[in-house]
This record gives sequence, structure tokens and C-alpha cells, in this order.
Amino acid sequence: MLRIHFTSEDLARTTIAPGPDPLWEALLSLYRLRNSGGGVFFSEWRRQVRPNLPASTHLLSDLAPPKGYSADFMTPTRHMTSIRDGVEAVRSTPRARLRDDIAELARRHPGRPLRAWMKGLADGAAGELARVADAIDRYFEVSLGPYWTHVRAQVDHDRVRRSRTLAAEGWESVFATLHPSARWSYPVLELDFPADHDIHLGGRGLLLQPAFFCWGPPTTLLDTSLPPRLVYPIEHQLGWAGGGLEPARDLALPALLGRTRAGVLRAVAEGECTTTELALRLRMPPPTASRQAAILRDAGLITTRRHHQAVIHALTPLGVSLLAGRPSAPSP
Repeated sequence: MLRIHFTSEDLARTTIAPGPDPLWEALLSLYRLRNSGGGVFFSEWRRQVRPNLPASTHLLSDLAPPKGYSADFMTPTRHMTSIRDGVEAVRSTPRARLRDDIAELARRHPGRPLRAWMKGLADGAAGELARVADAIDRYFEVSLGPYWTHVRAQVDHDRVRRSRTLAAEGWESVFATLHPSARWSYPVLELDFPADHDIHLGGRGLLLQPAFFCWGPPTTLLDTSLPPRLVYPIEHQLGWAGGGLEPARDLALPALLGRTRAGVLRAVAEGECTTTELALRLRMPPPTASRQAAILRDAGLITTRRHHQAVIHALTPLGVSLLAGRPSAPSP
């Protein structure tokens, strides 16, 4: 469980990032490449990117294992608006930060011995930090650069939507909708997390960072002395990488569910939505959208949870699997 402790000053200083952070997106996309989470949304991107990965990507994989802690210096504490600024910030990482992060990496992943070059990085060997910075630059160019316009547009959409929620309903509603696990009871925001982790903001405020390649629960930096930032997932559109659904599958889904319910399922797959938002996406009356959503919920393809006076719909793993055209693994 992640617990973020606020004061009244922290609420006044909490902000939403002005756009995507290239270094956070680079780090999180590394996880998406190696893990299956979000398959229906990221599978086409993986297929396009993997054959073209630079050889130097292995440096980044060493610093960011498939699960758990990754070296904090890969995501500088100041919000970066361009990959150039981010790479330069990495190049200027203090030696003490490198030493501490590599030591933490070894402690958190005892089954992964440190490579010789990583020991050199921790010891301040000339050139090793430059190699990492160059690897980030090349990785971003291949894996994120071609898609950056879409990534930025989707993050901007999330920011605008949450800014409207903040203006209309306050921070309580913003926090409550960051993730299904979010629980806000002043002065503590609780969220699912791989381990117990407490952040006492102490008047510093919190930067909320929407992230395109974040999947699952929100994440943050391990070192609580660094400027606090909560990185959370945003909504996604099917086929954003250009692949879309295979033609046969695209025809089979309406045959299985009916055209209207297939359209509702795909609309929910664009991101969590209320019944009113679902109706707007499909240009249908809200009662019709509600009725079709109830049928999909009874079939186990979507979930519905209540938030204040509205209900919010989201895909279940079975719904994701159906859209992806693959069988769903049985729940343990």
C-alpha cells in the first residue's frame, strides 16, 4: 500500500503536470515491452518497436529490471518537457546519486548481480553515465519518437479532464478517480503498491504526472527526500499504434455480441467512463447505453462501480481478452 500524507499546505501546492514527461514515458515503456500488461493496447506497438531496438537498450534494462525498483536517476526529479532536456539532466546526475541508486538496485534485486559497467557507473568511471544518457536518447528516438504526438495528445486530454474535475468538484474527486484502488480520507491518499511505502509531503506539495505507458497501479520514486511525484495511468484507445483490430476479429465481435453491444464494449475499452460519457461516445440515449452496459456487466466483460451520483464502467480481464482475440487465463 502506498500512503501519501498531506497537510493543508500540500493541497494548495499540489499540481497536475503540464504534459508527458519523456523520461518517465521511456522508463515505463521499457516495462511494457517486457511485461504483458495492457496487451490489447500495447501489442501492436511492441510488434513494431522490438525489431528496431538499439543494442544499447540493454544498459537501460540493467538499470530497470522487469519488476520492482529501477534506478531513480533515470527519471530526474524536475518535470522535463523535451527528451533533450531530460537526457542532459541524466548526464549531470551527481556521483552520490549514482552510488546510492546502484546500491539500492543491488539491495532490491539480490538475484541480479551487478554488471561490471554498473559498478563502474557507481564508482564514477568516466564515460559510463554518458553511455546511459546516449542509450536513453536512442531508445526514445526509436520506441517513442514516432508515437509522441499521440502520447502527448492523450496525456493532455487527461490533464484537461482532471482540471475540469478539480474546478467542479475539488481534489477529493481528482484523487478518487486516479485509480480504482485510490482511497482518499484527509489527510491520507492510499493506493495499491507493490510494498508498504509512506510519503510525508511536509508542505512540498505533490506533482500528479499522467503517463501514457503506466499500466496498473500508480508509481513513484522510492527516495522520499526527492520532490514528490505520483505517476498514474491514463485512458487508451484501441489501435493507437496503427494496427487496430485484425479484420476477421473486427467482424467476429459483432457477430458474437451484436453490433450495438460490440460498439459499447469497444467504447468502454477507450477508457473508464460514466454512462453519460458512454452514451456520448456512441451517440445513443443514456438509457440505451445503461441497458447495454448492464448486459455486458452480467456477462463479466465490464465492471461498474459507483462514484458519488455516477457509475463508472471499465473493462474486465475477460473483456480485454475478447477484444484482443485471445483466451483469458483462469483466475487463481
